[in-house]
Amino acid sequence: MPEQRSSIHGQWSSRFIFMLAAIGSAVGLGNIWKFPYIAGENGGGAFVLVYLCCIALIGAPIMMAEILLGRRGRRSPINTMRVLVREERAHRAWSLLGWGGVITGFLILSYYSVIAGWALAYVFRAAAGTFMGVDAETVVAQFEGLLSSPGSVLAWHTIFMVMTMVVVARGVRGGLEMAVTFLMPALFVLLLILVGYAMSLGAFEQGFNFLFNLNFGKVFQVCETGASGVEQCRFTGEPMLIALGHAFFTLSLGMGAIMVYGSYMPGKTSIASATLVIVAADTIVALLAGLAIFPIVFANGLEPAAGPGLIFQTLPIAFGAMSGGQFFGTLFFVLLVFAAWSSAISIIEPTVAWLVENHGMRRVPAAALVGILAWFLGIGTVLSFNLLSGEEFQLFGKTLFDLIDYLTANILLPLGGLCIALFTGWVMSRASSLDELGMRDGIGYRTWRFLLRYISPLLVLIVFFNAIGLL
Repeated sequence: MPEQRSSIHGQWSSRFIFMLAAIGSAVGLGNIWKFPYIAGENGGGAFVLVYLCCIALIGAPIMMAEILLGRRGRRSPINTMRVLVREERAHRAWSLLGWGGVITGFLILSYYSVIAGWALAYVFRAAAGTFMGVDAETVVAQFEGLLSSPGSVLAWHTIFMVMTMVVVARGVRGGLEMAVTFLMPALFVLLLILVGYAMSLGAFEQGFNFLFNLNFGKVFQVCETGASGVEQCRFTGEPMLIALGHAFFTLSLGMGAIMVYGSYMPGKTSIASATLVIVAADTIVALLAGLAIFPIVFANGLEPAAGPGLIFQTLPIAFGAMSGGQFFGTLFFVLLVFAAWSSAISIIEPTVAWLVENHGMRRVPAAALVGILAWFLGIGTVLSFNLLSGEEFQLFGKTLFDLIDYLTANILLPLGGLCIALFTGWVMSRASSLDELGMRDGIGYRTWRFLLRYISPLLVLIVFFNAIGLL
């Protein structure tokens, strides 16, 4: 019976630890720069409100479903779906959902480790005072110099991957739990320290307004000044599509990480309440990051709309120009590494769990094997920024890194989330989902099931079609 199943890998020691682990999986590099940036550029507080609505309609229901599937099966995503397909007497093609999540996570890990390696390199650069007193041209040259050196990028990629393998090799209690118990509180403390520092710079109000100003005009329309000098505005749904997309991607859905973490979840823990805490914490981290970053940017007269360059090009200039910048710059990049590390260990875990279950491997060799294979594939990402960046090495105008990023972000992740919603909402019986959620067949359950069956799939399809350019 499902209630008697237990994971061979063990389980989290408490509900609190599970939530820390899931928050760690959800909070990654994108939270630190992408959410604050897209919120500020698309209506500030108005965009945040739209985003929260999207979270309620797409992120939270699918996260609940993925946790439910994981705890119901108590195995790696691949084996969980095999068990549940048999239990629900579903078509065996649904088993591919587990494979899809594991493969997606593996592909993401291969390039995520490379980018996290950049952050790791910048910890030491900031600590050494490399950015102190430098101008924009020098900072850009330093970043381009890092990317153009395959040896340097490969070395940092290797170090970060080893860090990830070591944690996962130690198991659920000895590795994953110990890591998130340290990493997540440390991440919040570092964020609060940086926010406190930003408040002392004199531009906190400007940064706050950039992030939270209720500008509904930017959410629903775009205005441009024509040749005649008259401003013309037209309706646009782009900010809402951005909010939809980020609501889905920010919670690490569809890559097996949340499912495998759910398989280690204590049986009496409420999935619904845990999901609400995870979603809230993920959003709070993103907003705190904005409150830490933008006052620093504005205080130094820099451009907040710098996209990915905000981390590695704009902020180093700011830290290099301010009092205490060497110390706080180091803290910021440590924060980035912690966020990346907590996400990476969740991404690698599904594949490691499958090897342990299906091939009788111990966790140490299993973690080493997955880490080495992902590291090897990551070499393609390393070279995509230098030796293999030329057009002669590109396919469809994209480098290997661009191709993997496009495949995972625009195709595999949305399809994974869509299948989770459809399987849990339409294939899994009402009795099974009620039993695992521990809920009564009341308004709460019926609302979740309605969202999962109708609203969430529709919105994920919108995200998918927008991502591949059909909207």
